[in-house]
Amino acid sequence: MTDPFANLPYRPCVGVMLVNSAGHAFVGRRIDNQEGEFWQMPQGGIDDGEDLREAALRELWEETGVRAEHVTILAQTREELLYDLPPELLGKVLGGKFRGQRQHWLLARFTGEDAHIDLEAHDPPEFCEWKWLNPAHLPDVIVPFKKRVYRAVLDEFRDLI
Repeated sequence: MTDPFANLPYRPCVGVMLVNSAGHAFVGRRIDNQEGEFWQMPQGGIDDGEDLREAALRELWEETGVRAEHVTILAQTREELLYDLPPELLGKVLGGKFRGQRQHWLLARFTGEDAHIDLEAHDPPEFCEWKWLNPAHLPDVIVPFKKRVYRAVLDEFRDLI
């Protein structure tokens, strides 16, 4: 029997590791995650014709309310990072059109204040809670199928945080 999802593409995506002056990373708990206590950094799809920086700043605003004037982009991952959805999610998430995501990640320094974070800036909101987290703990709080990506992002950005 052939895998009905084998020919699905990867969704082009951008992620933002937003760090504050103390060197902690922003994480949010997704509203739609009923499967446990998982947190993630802001991320989302890249629209047609949108460059990475535009997409990163748009996704950051949509998910956190943080505006471009409150961040400084410090770095970008050298290569795309791919992950596959687990079998139980294939055909059910990402519109059923993708087998996973191919992500570019940007490291951004948050220059604003916590009051500039507004999870309800976009309707509907994606996160119900947020916190600053020691970056070393990022792989511990993400859903299991994204752990490898988070470790790679952390390894690449560690010296710049």
